[in-house]
Amino acid sequence: MRENTLRGIWARGGAVVNGWLSIPSSFSAEVMAHQGFDSLCIDMQHGVVDYQVAVTMLQAISTTSVIPLARVPWNDPPRLMKILDAGAYGVICPMINNRAQAEAFVRACKYPPSGSRSFGPIRAKYYSGADYHEHANHELLLIPQIETAEALENLDEILDVPGIDAVYVGPSDLAMALGSQPRLGQNDGPVVEAKKRIVDTCNRHGVPAGIHTPSAEVAQKMIADGYRFVTIASDDRFLSAKAAAEVTALRRALDGS
Repeated sequence: MRENTLRGIWARGGAVVNGWLSIPSSFSAEVMAHQGFDSLCIDMQHGVVDYQVAVTMLQAISTTSVIPLARVPWNDPPRLMKILDAGAYGVICPMINNRAQAEAFVRACKYPPSGSRSFGPIRAKYYSGADYHEHANHELLLIPQIETAEALENLDEILDVPGIDAVYVGPSDLAMALGSQPRLGQNDGPVVEAKKRIVDTCNRHGVPAGIHTPSAEVAQKMIADGYRFVTIASDDRFLSAKAAAEVTALRRALDGS
């Protein structure tokens, strides 16, 4: 089976640099895959990506060594199994709030005897190799999102669940759950403390903590704070920011001429 290189990065004490795909396009996924990310996550929760397009995006990513991940819409076994069968090497699952939900998440993603995933890696076997089913339980990454006050309180028991490989902070949902607003540069005390608490708890369990960030500058700070899986913005934000910057620069030049 093809190696999941993210595990190696973590084993060496490094941080994974992840990209985020919200645009439903195999070409934009291919472009992003050539920009130096360690991994790319296809957002099927809040992005505008459906299953069929996600498959073509996975195919585009596989033209490189970048590790393909997907965020599913919910902790739903059919959706989890199907995107894994399509070749995702890890899944980020939203709104995991307690041990029972974490156990259900793991169970849906693991082949027996560790779980109840049905056999049928229709595309995964072509991407990964004929021995996929022998190694999938170890190689694939299962990453619950920690984004509610309940999840924060139950983090120790979530991390105690065998098969949880990392966690991912949804900073906007977490901020709202703690009575703050979802905004860039969120530095309200309770949110800052919660993000630190998540890192400290993950470190005690030996599990990498991940987080979504709006920029390389913030991502670097999060790594310094102990996060070992950082996402930098997203494809749609890169597109809009660069387009706006170039148009603004030209209009300013024209206005000054």
